[in-house]
Amino acid sequence: MSILPTAKTPPKPDLADLTVLWYGQTKIGKSSTCAQTEGALFLATEPGLNALDVYQAPILSWEDLLAACAEIVEGKHPFKTVIIDTIDNAYKFCTEFILRKFKVEHESDLGYGKGYALVNNEFQRVLTKLAFLPYGLFLISHAKEMEMDSRTGKYMRVVPTLPDKARKIVLGMADMVLFCDLEVSTGDNGEQRVRRVIRTKPSLYYEAGDRTGRLPDTLDLNFKAFLSEFNATPTPAKSAAISKPAAAAAK
Repeated sequence: MSILPTAKTPPKPDLADLTVLWYGQTKIGKSSTCAQTEGALFLATEPGLNALDVYQAPILSWEDLLAACAEIVEGKHPFKTVIIDTIDNAYKFCTEFILRKFKVEHESDLGYGKGYALVNNEFQRVLTKLAFLPYGLFLISHAKEMEMDSRTGKYMRVVPTLPDKARKIVLGMADMVLFCDLEVSTGDNGEQRVRRVIRTKPSLYYEAGDRTGRLPDTLDLNFKAFLSEFNATPTPAKSAAISKPAAAAAK
């Protein structure tokens, strides 16, 4: 029996079918925005949800995350979107799990590259399994600036705070990478205005992307606005002009 397809797979039209990475500075509104998704379940790997009225499962170890995932897989629940807040701490728990399993204190104690490979393989295995489930998978991370080299000199780029290998795993599987930023402008009266925004398109100065092609380059950090744009009829890609985030522009 052939396992090769006989028809094309249509694009998934529902937000609850996608994997989305939300990242940005602390307390900009990532969690409160994700909390408005339909059937939201937070797998809370760190404190910070006390002000939100949400369903949350405290995750204090990788074993806790595995147990929560096993219940999610069973499907005996009303949830439609799984939110790991933060994915940074989840990766830390994964590392600690592997170190305990092999009774070592550091990844390098397992030989050249082996410890890091075990951690990343376990991390990718679990995330991939979650991503293939019939639920949305939202991953929340913080932001940091990294110095980058180019032929014309050095510049600063904003990226998720995950370690390099883990960041590549998450970026590779995410359907959307959304950078939550502050956009600073000056009004006619000279007064400075600050707007919380979501940046969705690739830039030299920050990590972002939207494989669905449904979102404009920039939109308000507001779930209703985000959902409205996502559900709208897709339009031709808008200008892909590189914009510099407020955090970098202010330096």
